[in-house]
Amino acid sequence: MDQRRLILFLVFAFSIVMLWEGWIKHNQPAPVAQTPAASTAGDIGAVPTPSAGLGATPTPAVPGEQAAPSGAPRMLVVTDMLRAEISANGGDIVRLELEHHKASDDKTRNFVLLDDGGRHLYNAQTGLIGDGLPNHKTVFALPAAELALKDGEDSLVVRLQAPEQNGVKVTKVMTFRRGSYLVDVAYEIDNGSAQALAPHAYFQLTRDGQPAEQVQAFGVHTFTGPAFYTEAEKFHKVQFEDIEKNKAKFPKNASDGWVAMVQHYFVGAWLPAVGVEREFFARKVGTDLYSAGVILPVAEIAPGASGKVDAHLYIGPQEQDKLQDIAPGLERVVDYGLLTVIAAPLFWVLSWFHQLTGNWGWAIILVTVTIKLLFFPLSAASYKSMAKMRVLAPRLQRMKELYGNDKAKMQQEMMSLYRNEKINPLGGCLPILVQIPVFIALYWVLLGSVEMRHAPWLGWIQDLAAKDPYFILPIIMGVSMLVQMKLNPTPPDPIQAKVMMAMPIVFTFMFLWFPSGLVLYWVVNNCLSIAQQWQITRMIEGGKSGTGKPA
Repeated sequence: MDQRRLILFLVFAFSIVMLWEGWIKHNQPAPVAQTPAASTAGDIGAVPTPSAGLGATPTPAVPGEQAAPSGAPRMLVVTDMLRAEISANGGDIVRLELEHHKASDDKTRNFVLLDDGGRHLYNAQTGLIGDGLPNHKTVFALPAAELALKDGEDSLVVRLQAPEQNGVKVTKVMTFRRGSYLVDVAYEIDNGSAQALAPHAYFQLTRDGQPAEQVQAFGVHTFTGPAFYTEAEKFHKVQFEDIEKNKAKFPKNASDGWVAMVQHYFVGAWLPAVGVEREFFARKVGTDLYSAGVILPVAEIAPGASGKVDAHLYIGPQEQDKLQDIAPGLERVVDYGLLTVIAAPLFWVLSWFHQLTGNWGWAIILVTVTIKLLFFPLSAASYKSMAKMRVLAPRLQRMKELYGNDKAKMQQEMMSLYRNEKINPLGGCLPILVQIPVFIALYWVLLGSVEMRHAPWLGWIQDLAAKDPYFILPIIMGVSMLVQMKLNPTPPDPIQAKVMMAMPIVFTFMFLWFPSGLVLYWVVNNCLSIAQQWQITRMIEGGKSGTGKPA
């Protein structure tokens, strides 16, 4: 087996292992969240405490004080973008549906992002830190059972009143806006007491530790968990396991930045105003339940005066072109890992083609053609090498018959033949190695871009992020790989030849469960490669007899 074929064989073998591992994990049943059915996030977890670095530490309310009973009243808020359920317990958003994104298993229903235990436990919670001040356990008075954004209105304001304590009145104000996944959350504090107040406010996302969707690329799960960003320390993802082991690393204090809860396609993020001192935290608050959030200081409120503290909550899809306009660095939640330097430009090109065509499927095809053109010189070199090897196949076979028992002599004669014919035995393999990172990067783009979710192409392909429901594209892909194998020179080793011919079958089987958008890319790429390889092979076989002289 020559070096070129050895490298090619190793590449395919590695790909098979990765694809097989990914397929096994993809088809495992999703784990069931280990949260008690009757519990809610508001029932669990003490109020966070700011460090001395953020100002004098106030005395927090006793965790059990003012705790709402299970089944606290709720109100429904409906806008053109979402349906939010707000609990009287803390005024928390305990359930949120996205009107323009459908559930993965039932496209007649809205996708549920914040959840009260249906599949996950995931709430957006807030509160004040200070003696007698309301927190996420306090029972608020709800203004109505349901409020809806009316035609002609651009915003909807919900005001929740906390019980008055020692002359201090606190109102939680939530503002929903038309055409937006942003919710403004503020506390209005009227200090009717005889003492000045210097409270803190916290804004947190509390979630179970189970992955949102069992989706992974090349054996690696898409990330589910907290993320932090500051201008100085940039983007940090935090694993739930690290929080549990007190090993989580993220920025603690800053005057900018945000905290998010990231999952496949969607994100919830608290976005305080830039310039306000803040302290980030992440902690375990219950069995398989974690909170990540930010604490903000409130300017001292004198007796008889009023104060206010607020933050923005983004709760919606990871639409990259919009996230970067909402907050600095927020687009980083769409994380392509080490291949970001390749994947980010790929998505930009893909988006540009989508603007031209209005269809993500055709955009994928155009990106495939573009990538093929960029790698045309490398591909041409690869196919020329393969074509020359194909021409020399009879002579290599004769060498095997003559020197089959003398490996050293055979290797010497082969290298001499390659040198005389000006063939690089690695020439057909190195271009493939160069293109592998591009393929993996495109895989991450197609897998991680919410824009592909439920995006149709044509005919039976109605979701480019899901598998082909009738497996037509994977079968076409397998046939195209078989055609490519036929165009390649036949390996002199019979066992190697059988292994290589089995590759189309193995890859077809693995690709049955791949996103149809990725399979579409592979099919188009194969078809273009077949055309290029056939033309080059025809030219070389027609121009040479395999002896180095014109036929």
